[in-house]
Amino acid sequence: MKDVFILIDVETDGPCPVKNSMLSLGAAAFVHNSERPIDTFEANLERLPGAVEDPATMAWWGKNMEAYERTRTYLEEPGAAMKRFSKWLDKLPVQGKRVAACFPAGFDFTYVYVYSHLFLGESPLGFSAIDIKSYAMRQLFKPYSECTKRNFPKAWFDPKFVHTHVAVDDAIEQGVMFIRMLNS
Repeated sequence: MKDVFILIDVETDGPCPVKNSMLSLGAAAFVHNSERPIDTFEANLERLPGAVEDPATMAWWGKNMEAYERTRTYLEEPGAAMKRFSKWLDKLPVQGKRVAACFPAGFDFTYVYVYSHLFLGESPLGFSAIDIKSYAMRQLFKPYSECTKRNFPKAWFDPKFVHTHVAVDDAIEQGVMFIRMLNS
């Protein structure tokens, strides 16, 4: 059995789960030998009751209004979205261990992990995730601070994918990059 990599990207209204809200969750499932996702997931979530918007994050969204507006369409209650996400994971058409991967894992996976526990009582992806930036550090033999996308080899990117800040688009873009990293 092979690992199934679940590339996750979230869009939020601030840096802290529960204090702030996850606005959008995007995921793309990949296997190690293909740059095409086997399936994708996306959900735009209603804000958490009592959560607040972070002013700095909202100022950033003000410069990215098209992407922000995409996070505010077809809203779902957070619990319903997380249940749908868990069912999506269970129905993936491959066998193998599901492994979360994010850029950066400390942000995206934390939101998914916290929301999973809040609304599902457990995390369908366990408690760990591959941090793509850390993996790049190992691949490039460079300090963590130098492992930014602008310093990655061009061969790791597919020019047809642009980072849009639409969660599912970014999950696919980062998934292709991660698969190329794995196979380089």
